[in-house]
Amino acid sequence: MRITDTSDQWWKSAIIYCLDVETFLDADGDGIGDLQGLAQRIDYLAELGITCLWLMPIYPSPDRDDGYDVTDFYGVDRRLGDYGRLVEVVRTAHDRGIRVVVDLLINHTSDQHPWFVSARRGPDSPFRDYYVWRDTEPPDTAKQVVFPDAEESIWTRDEQSGHWYLHHFYAHQPDLNVANPAVVDELLRTIGFWLELGIDGFRVDAVPFFVEDIETTGHPTGDPHEVLRTMRAFLGRRKGDAVLLGEVNLPHEQQREYFGGEAGDELQMMFDFITMQRTYLALARADAGPLVEALTARPALPPGCQWATFLRNHDELTLDKLTEEERQEVFAAFGPEPEMQVYGRGLKRRLPPMLDGDPRRVRLAYSLMFSLPGTPTLFYGEEIGMGEDLAAHGRMAVRTPMQWSDGANGGFSTAPAEQLVQAVVADGYGPRFVNAAAQLHDPDSLLSFVKALISVRRSCPELGWGTLEVVPTEHPAVLVHRCDLDDSSVLAVHNLSADPVTVPVRLGGTEDEHRIIDLLSHEVVSPEGEELEMALAGYGHRWLRLCRGALLSLP
Repeated sequence: MRITDTSDQWWKSAIIYCLDVETFLDADGDGIGDLQGLAQRIDYLAELGITCLWLMPIYPSPDRDDGYDVTDFYGVDRRLGDYGRLVEVVRTAHDRGIRVVVDLLINHTSDQHPWFVSARRGPDSPFRDYYVWRDTEPPDTAKQVVFPDAEESIWTRDEQSGHWYLHHFYAHQPDLNVANPAVVDELLRTIGFWLELGIDGFRVDAVPFFVEDIETTGHPTGDPHEVLRTMRAFLGRRKGDAVLLGEVNLPHEQQREYFGGEAGDELQMMFDFITMQRTYLALARADAGPLVEALTARPALPPGCQWATFLRNHDELTLDKLTEEERQEVFAAFGPEPEMQVYGRGLKRRLPPMLDGDPRRVRLAYSLMFSLPGTPTLFYGEEIGMGEDLAAHGRMAVRTPMQWSDGANGGFSTAPAEQLVQAVVADGYGPRFVNAAAQLHDPDSLLSFVKALISVRRSCPELGWGTLEVVPTEHPAVLVHRCDLDDSSVLAVHNLSADPVTVPVRLGGTEDEHRIIDLLSHEVVSPEGEELEMALAGYGHRWLRLCRGALLSLP
């Protein structure tokens, strides 16, 4: 690897932080978070060590789906601010070394978008083919519905036109027809517009849904990979180091296709849903086996591509890639009550409550995530251990206001509580017990721990750029993995059980070559002879840098 590559492909070394502007900080006291409030917290993110800020939708919207129902791809929702406030956020972030990416909605619009308002008038509308229609009653498609509690079909009859339109999500979110070149042109113009405003890339929403097959739509709707290649090429021409980060929850081999296969000319990054789900299964069993299976099954990626690792995001914690039996194991361990589950396929919980607030287990989980090869991604509030609001519907349970202090509304807003865009968590994970101000200067807090992890992670290019090896061990609860890059390696050891364990590591070479640094304690480790005994407490973890010449294997 050349040192200049790290800036050309900055996403491989990034620390991503996702937030919803409307629940982050309310600066004007109307109960809704805004861009002005976000600008005031850029320094907080910089001090945390964040290098890439991912903003959930900021576009004008009826807000029936938390902003994912867009009425104008070129606008800023006036509840959040305006272009001036957005540019202030981007400029301030760039000044602190933080890039900014925004959600790109290529699958659907709101039914209040001017395109659909026109399209539903009839076949003569110039925007009719911006969406997917059928004249005859569709077959039963209940199994394809994304939100089974709200929809019974992916087709809805439009009373105005008398025809059915396609929507994989809510009925108020009609799917775009990207087989129409005019739609692709609109998407490219959208990308170009936001790049001109200083945006550094896009988190591409619901990628596999935006093109469907002939059986579903009744007519060909184009090649999704050709659309992605067109988008990637356009992005590269307009801003060479901009990134496309895709939400593609598919089996590994299909994910590789969305990277562009050997060419690597589609998405540069993709969330690793499979590793995330197997991580929870491994934690539930106190057995590293499921995680080892996921990591070793990852397909090799082209040089310009990368996995994004995460433990939690803004949606429900989906477990759809587990078997029914495995899913029930995770439910039993982390969400046994029906109100904790959603759609029978996932959990509406945040990590600390799932782990019963045990700081050892929470820190183990984040140490594990940050040490895995790929680009770590945090959801706002994870760094302080926020909980969820189980009274909120579905995935909104984890989209509660950021808890800045123990004051009114957790310091999120000065508005009366009943005016808040979302209720603040009210239980033992509420602001009285969990807030940023209390943790900011506490060296033993979760916030301080996450800061330290991020600092170490940023000093380890091996984890973003290196080659992964899962090292066999005789202890089922222990994951040992190593990432090698050029002349150095990082070795991470994680004990997923409550029982202490000692893991022997055998070193080769001469005594002078045994130069090992404990990255979390910053101590030089000096093994006696050719073997290092690694003692781990219950839920213990260690990161070691193996300097050139320190060869290792496990007995």
